[in-house]
Amino acid sequence: MNNFYDTKNISAYIIENKEEFQNKLLSEAVNVASNIERILQAGNIDLLKNAQRLVLYVVENRADELIAFAKEEGVAWARFSLTLAFKLEWVHAIRRALWHFIKLYDQLNEKGNYIEDFFELEHKVNDGIDEFLNTFFISYSQYKDELILSQRKLVEHLSVPIIPVSTTVAVLPLIGTFDSYRMDIIEEKVLTDISRLRILTLIIDLSGISDMDEGTISHFQRVLIGVTLMGAKSILTGLRPELVRRMVNLGIDLHSYTETKATLQQTLNEHLVV
Repeated sequence: MNNFYDTKNISAYIIENKEEFQNKLLSEAVNVASNIERILQAGNIDLLKNAQRLVLYVVENRADELIAFAKEEGVAWARFSLTLAFKLEWVHAIRRALWHFIKLYDQLNEKGNYIEDFFELEHKVNDGIDEFLNTFFISYSQYKDELILSQRKLVEHLSVPIIPVSTTVAVLPLIGTFDSYRMDIIEEKVLTDISRLRILTLIIDLSGISDMDEGTISHFQRVLIGVTLMGAKSILTGLRPELVRRMVNLGIDLHSYTETKATLQQTLNEHLVV
């Protein structure tokens, strides 16, 4: 590439005219400009400083640093729930401001236009900014998905209350509907708490459940087997007719690894007699 489009010279030109570049950028992103201080306070994100970092990474073709920076930005914007519309407007404003300064650099250079060099630079600049945006949004989405999964897991754990009623007996009341994810949470919670609380008898009350599909019943069987392998005993109470019919139709035999009782109250009376 000729010296006219020597990217180091363009980088130096932008750095030397930093204030003018920032003013141009702010004029291109009016909505973001009025929120710069709020974004700085909310997420400790300096938009003007980060804009210069992005421009230099793009112009100097520092791909690895560009991608790492995009991931960092994606996590930061997701963590503080900053408005994505602002980010999109800001990056497009950076693109326009950068091309404006490349044009100014062009006009100051006495060698004139070099078409081949220009198209190479155009490819570098636009592809670099597009790569930043793509990586940013992927990073943002991954962080949000992980956060949602973490929050759901916390909620599900709270919805699986294992209640100690004596030093060795605990009750697990199950209500609502079940899917494979929730059964995973129940399995993890049951096995962990049997060990942590040193439970010898776990009473699982199913009076709040009217039905389970075949896959859920199969998973529930594995939970009961796990209880046995942990050296504890499980007792099922409150089985509803609909659920019993489903188990019978599937050929499920629970008696090999658990007991069944009619009601929770009956079972508690038997196990808490002094």
